[in-house]
Amino acid sequence: MVAWLLLIFAGGLEAFGVAMLNQIHLSKKIWVPLTFFILAFVSSLVLLSIAMQTIPMGTAYALWTGVGVVGGTIIGMIFYGESKNFKRIFYIGIVLIAAIGLKLVA
Repeated sequence: MVAWLLLIFAGGLEAFGVAMLNQIHLSKKIWVPLTFFILAFVSSLVLLSIAMQTIPMGTAYALWTGVGVVGGTIIGMIFYGESKNFKRIFYIGIVLIAAIGLKLVA
C-alpha cells in the first residue's frame, strides 16, 4: 500500500514538474521555477524507483505517467486557461479509469 501511495505522489510531482517547465517558458525570472522543476523531477524519479521495488515496472510506469497526465492536464485547465471542453475531460477520465484498473489487477 505504501508503494502505491509513493507512486501516486511521484506522479503528482511529475505533473508539478511539467507545470514548472511551462512556468519557465512564461517567466522572465527562471531560477525559481527551474529549481522547482529539477527538485520535482528528481524527487518523482526517486519515488518511482522506490515504488518499483514492489510494483511491477510496467504497472508502475503506466500509473506514474497516467497520474502525471491527469495532474498536468488539470493544472493546465485551472492555472493556465487550457480548454475545459467535455471531450477533453472525458478522455482524461478514461486515463484515470485505466490507472485505477491497473491498480485493481496488479
